[in-house]
Amino acid sequence: MIDIFEAVNYKSDEPLKKHTTMRVGGNAKYVFCPKDVHELKAVIDYCKSNNERYIVIGNGSNIIFMDDGFDGIVIKFFNLMSDSSIEGDLIKADAGCILSKLANLAKDNSLKGMEFASGIPGTLGGAIVMNAGAYGGEMKDIIEYVDILLDDGNVKRYSNEEMNFGYRKSIVDEGKIVLSAGLRLSKGDKSEIEAKMLELKEKRTSKQPLEYPSSGSTFKRPEGYFAAKLIEDAGLKGYRVGGAMVSPKHSGFVINYDNATAEDILKLIEDVRNIVNDKFGVLLEPEVKIIR
Repeated sequence: MIDIFEAVNYKSDEPLKKHTTMRVGGNAKYVFCPKDVHELKAVIDYCKSNNERYIVIGNGSNIIFMDDGFDGIVIKFFNLMSDSSIEGDLIKADAGCILSKLANLAKDNSLKGMEFASGIPGTLGGAIVMNAGAYGGEMKDIIEYVDILLDDGNVKRYSNEEMNFGYRKSIVDEGKIVLSAGLRLSKGDKSEIEAKMLELKEKRTSKQPLEYPSSGSTFKRPEGYFAAKLIEDAGLKGYRVGGAMVSPKHSGFVINYDNATAEDILKLIEDVRNIVNDKFGVLLEPEVKIIR
């Protein structure tokens, strides 16, 4: 077994607010950044051998760590394990690839179908885990296959159908790690693809609070309703707990308005859920993952 503290890039006692888009959370015991599957397996083997808790993250765009931090190892793919290539209308990409960069790669090669993902701030791996989507598109619409590292150390290729994609979910659970995927797109007109991406960018800029740290849409869409409308109708636009706020611009977003703590964020989420449930009988389910 290799010495991961010699072979793999890492930081100790690392502030997790630097690794999440909400910019909250205490420190992690270690944050490791493996550059390939060999290093990833070595870190996981170390964790198992030493009974160390671990979690794999990408850009941290859908995760909130608690203020007391994470007593274990965070394995981060962002900007590493991020190779990509194109074969015809198939993009092959590693889990650490940023979605917006892949969308631009598709555009530059006149491939359409990924425009919806051009403004999603996460990595490919994280987007696959939760079947991320926006503006009528979802990852399941473009995934051909996903290569996954299983808990036993083997790598298995799953087809789109085997991924069992649903609304903000997939087959990927705690014992599985997305390594790479194939994205099946189709030939299109580059100028039309670019125009569509620009249109979606303008929509996001005008409607979403991109100027503040957030985890994107905070709540899943309840069946038959829209979370943002329920929250707005409950009179919660601009509602604050400490430094956390329901965005006045888009009530589906909880933002870090003024040096919020994780506790501020969680208390606000709890308040919103309770108030909406009391008023409308709908219990909102958080889309963001809370890591305790």
